[in-house]
Amino acid sequence: MLENSTILVTGGTGSFGNTFIPMTLEKYNPKKIIIYSRDEMKQWNMAKKFQGDDRVRFFIGDVRDKERLSRALNGVDYVVHAAATKIVPTAEYNPFECIKTNVNGAMNIIDTCIDNGVKRVVALSTDKASSPINLYGATKLCSDKVFIAGNSYSGGRTKFAVVRYGNVMGSRGSVIPYFLETASSGKLTITDKRMTRFMISLEQGVELVWHAFDDMEGGEIYVKKIPSMNICDIATAVDENAEQVEIGIRPGEKLHEQMIGVEDAYYTYEYPEHYKILPQICEWGSFDAMIKGGKRVPEGFSYTSDNNTEWMSIDELKAWIENNKVKIGSI
Repeated sequence: MLENSTILVTGGTGSFGNTFIPMTLEKYNPKKIIIYSRDEMKQWNMAKKFQGDDRVRFFIGDVRDKERLSRALNGVDYVVHAAATKIVPTAEYNPFECIKTNVNGAMNIIDTCIDNGVKRVVALSTDKASSPINLYGATKLCSDKVFIAGNSYSGGRTKFAVVRYGNVMGSRGSVIPYFLETASSGKLTITDKRMTRFMISLEQGVELVWHAFDDMEGGEIYVKKIPSMNICDIATAVDENAEQVEIGIRPGEKLHEQMIGVEDAYYTYEYPEHYKILPQICEWGSFDAMIKGGKRVPEGFSYTSDNNTEWMSIDELKAWIENNKVKIGSI
């Protein structure tokens, strides 16, 4: 599907874009990938990696700027929407700014993609959008709902879907690079020793987006099946000799991550490698076409990091850290 196409990635200089772009160039050989973001220095540094590859283009712009978006989307076939204000405390202290980017920006993407005849759009979401307890999660839930409703706005001509996953292993600001940075002190701070987290790599996130583009009818939320770990086991994998000091859960932080809540169970279908949440209202397509052989999950089902059936071992994480030392925390 993506072969010989033009793809635009909003927030493309972030962790996801730095992995999605080289993987997509290699697998699909698109005609062009446009990185749309507002940080000129990140674009400058990223451009060095793709020097001489005329398939990669850079476009300074903000998802809040509808006119600039419309210009950038001229001739684009597919869009990955990765731009967001993501840091939980930042969103709490700057709520208006978070809403402008995460909600108003999502609306701008939908309008301009429809106006420019974009074929398909995949928006990145987060576990924090499921039963949100902080502003960031609330804005991403709004964004998810807006993208799903975008299918009704477009009458199915432009298709919109969402992929949802949690914190990515080794990405900037996540717990693994933080533990690696502080391990030399001999102490690792643990917010709560009961805490569990989903474990997903950037490569798995990219593959989920590829699958969504290929599978979507419009309005689905895709959730990849991934393993969980206890936070103490993550710390042990980083440094088994460091003292683990419990400091208490932070404001806006959940004890366990949630990808699918019980309220979504009625609309959720299971597949070998992922779950799919169907839209509650669908005036633009067929539920049968969306289900595609999936099995509805039982009543009361939820998918959280503590009730997961798949767990990553300490040794497995140690091996992953060893194999990814160069890039951990760098993207």
